Order: sequence, then C-alpha cells, then structure tokens
Amino acid sequence: MTQHRAQPNSQTLQHRLAAIGKNYYGLLGLHPSASVIEIRQAYRQLSKRYHPDTTTLPPHIAKGKFQQLNEAYATLSNPERRAAYDLKIRYSRISVMQPTPPLNRPPGASGHSPNHAYLDPIDRPLSPGELFALLLMGASLLGCLLLAIGIAVWRGDPL
Repeated sequence: MTQHRAQPNSQTLQHRLAAIGKNYYGLLGLHPSASVIEIRQAYRQLSKRYHPDTTTLPPHIAKGKFQQLNEAYATLSNPERRAAYDLKIRYSRISVMQPTPPLNRPPGASGHSPNHAYLDPIDRPLSPGELFALLLMGASLLGCLLLAIGIAVWRGDPL
C-alpha cells in the first residue's frame, strides 16, 4: 500500500487533479487567500488558453471548460458571492486582513459597482492607453507653458 502512494499511477493522479479542480480556486490554480488582482490575472490567462475560438481542444470540451472558468470568475470576483462561496467550502478569512472602508464615506458611496473585479477603482493598475493619455496631457501642458513664455519673450513683456 505504501508503494502505491509513493508512485501514484495515472488514474490516482487524475483523480487528485480532478479533486483540486472541483473548487473554483483550484480551477483557477489559486489559493483561497488570493487577491482580487491575482484572481483576475489567472482568469484572463486561462480564458485565453481555453476559449473555444483559440484552443486546440475539441469544441465541446473547450466550451465546458470555458463556462467553468466564467462561473468561477463570476463568483470569486464578487465580494458577496466569494464570501458565501468561502463559507460553502469552509474557508475562513479570519486571519486574513481585509481592507476597511474609508471613515469619511459610507460603503458603496465611491460610485463603483460592487460586481467589479477590483474592490476600489484606485486598486487597479493603469492601462497602457491611460498612461499614454497622461503622457499626452503632460506634454500639452508643458507645450502651452513654453508657448506662453515664448510669446511673452517675443513681445518683450516682463516675465
């Protein structure tokens, strides 16, 4: 019996992998203490791999796997659903620090949807498009300042 455990056959290994994948965290390859950002990153990576239009898996298998990923992400990205799911799988977050809402506003007053993958809009990183827009705004501001100084110098006005 100890030999069987030391060298698991392929059926035992498949059974263990199936058991891991039975919960949403295992399906995404994450620990239950994973952050919202880690959940989103894992979902994006796996959805690219298993999307029925991009995978080499048979369509019926890819569709089922992709639906499982969507269900897991929908549950784990919503704080209320995730809390209920954690209770269901008997995972306790008591020892994990949770962000507290700011004291100057009531919860939910920030104007963002609680169904969003990020707890607060400032938690997410800036996209490349947003960084480019900030660069353009800064360059425009600097250009306007230089233009105003140039016109003042050309007209002979004191700075």
